[in-house]
Amino acid sequence: MKLFSNLRNDIPSGLVVFLVALPLCLGIALASGAPFFSGMIAGIVGGIVVASISNSNLSVSGPAAGLAALVLAAITNLGAFNVFLCAVVIAGLLQTGMGLLKLGGVANYFPSSVIKGMLTSIGILIIAKQIPHACGYDRDEKGHLAQLFPFGDEDWHELLKPLHHIDLGVFIICIVSLAIIILWERPVIKKKVGFIPGALVAVVTAVIINQLFKMADSPLYANEDHLVQIPAPKSIQEFFGFFTFPDFTHFFDGNVIMAGIMIAIIASLETLLSIEAVDNIDPERNVTNTNRELIAQGVGNTVSGLIGGLPITSVIVRSSANVHSGGKSKMSAIFHGVLLLLLVTGFKLCKFSIFKQIWNQGKYQFVPFMVTVGVIIGIDLLGLYPPLKGEGLLIGVCSGIFAGIGAILLGNLKNSYFIHQEQNGQGSTYTIKLSEEVSFLNKAAIKQSLDQLPHNSKVSIDASGTKYIDFDVLEIIKEFRDLKSKLRSIEVNLTGFKEEYKMQSQGAPSGH
Repeated sequence: MKLFSNLRNDIPSGLVVFLVALPLCLGIALASGAPFFSGMIAGIVGGIVVASISNSNLSVSGPAAGLAALVLAAITNLGAFNVFLCAVVIAGLLQTGMGLLKLGGVANYFPSSVIKGMLTSIGILIIAKQIPHACGYDRDEKGHLAQLFPFGDEDWHELLKPLHHIDLGVFIICIVSLAIIILWERPVIKKKVGFIPGALVAVVTAVIINQLFKMADSPLYANEDHLVQIPAPKSIQEFFGFFTFPDFTHFFDGNVIMAGIMIAIIASLETLLSIEAVDNIDPERNVTNTNRELIAQGVGNTVSGLIGGLPITSVIVRSSANVHSGGKSKMSAIFHGVLLLLLVTGFKLCKFSIFKQIWNQGKYQFVPFMVTVGVIIGIDLLGLYPPLKGEGLLIGVCSGIFAGIGAILLGNLKNSYFIHQEQNGQGSTYTIKLSEEVSFLNKAAIKQSLDQLPHNSKVSIDASGTKYIDFDVLEIIKEFRDLKSKLRSIEVNLTGFKEEYKMQSQGAPSGH
């Protein structure tokens, strides 16, 4: 299929987009005053649902920073997040209707100056809301400037109060991160490493700096109070407990409907602008069907609202990262959504300690374990079956079973007998003790060991602990006893063989 023909480009690109999207999903949820998990849900739905329906090759959808101020205001006005989710569902239904009515070209009727002014004002509000966090003052996660500047009846010396709230370590990390993002846009740097998103470099650098502070036991270390806490379910029940569902008793509330209309309008405009921008930087100059894009966004927002996610739009930051990372088809966007899904659902299921535990149990346990994991993940990455569906899991389990059987057979080949050598004045004496079960699979190994015995030696083959010996193995031993041992002057002693095998020891070599 054409969709899977560019996996060599789409998988690395999807990984880069995932690394960019993860902090954005969490950060936008924080800026919106919504649960962290809602940002992850929106990222997953945007990556899998929207990308699957859209015909854009390079657009990547998810929670949008441009909607953060509107979302925060709507949640505050409506009083509860589950009521706000009704507005998201309404927005999705309206967008779907707009797409079906062929209104994908509606953005062309809005003056660009008005749209840019709207986006600029939203950007200013977001910056203002993040200033307290940039200073390390996280008393209110929604970030109100009034916390830093308590105007009112206070004296003017209260203007110095913000200085008391600055956490120097957090502030240093903030300044370094901003400097990286700004410098990354300079032509000299962008030309050489522009394929790596500056936001990703800033996040990685910030983490490294903070870890260095911690290793140095520095007071500049930003402790857990300033770190993002990703929700990690400990059980399936707790995982489903993270989902928030709409309170449909408020679905026809006037304020909810108005919030839904506003989200639909702004999300649609931002999506259409983003799509136009992505098409302009697409090396292959593909043209996206804007009506279908609105339908995809509408379905995505409906799904996101129903399961507790933030509103979704096409996001230029992730889309441009996709383009610059070499993405070729929508599989890169879908892959980034799958990675977000695996991160959320698999964090507790996939403990790294399990790898060490299985390894300690021996390689014959570790091989089928890794084959099972590798086949299931490989099927998912190649898109041979829908993610986490029964077919892929069944193939992975069957592969693990066959690998386990192979490991057992391999172990049996190596453990079918034990050979021990003793050296004395009369030469070498070898003892070959056969295991409980000796099958035809052991034939080659036993034959090789017998053929390697030196001339003028003695060998004792002990079958006292053996319950079954395959006919082919018995023939190998008889051949060695009757022919090969005489040619090489090897004394053979057979013990413990059952009477029905008719295996008797050979006497001393006759000197042939």
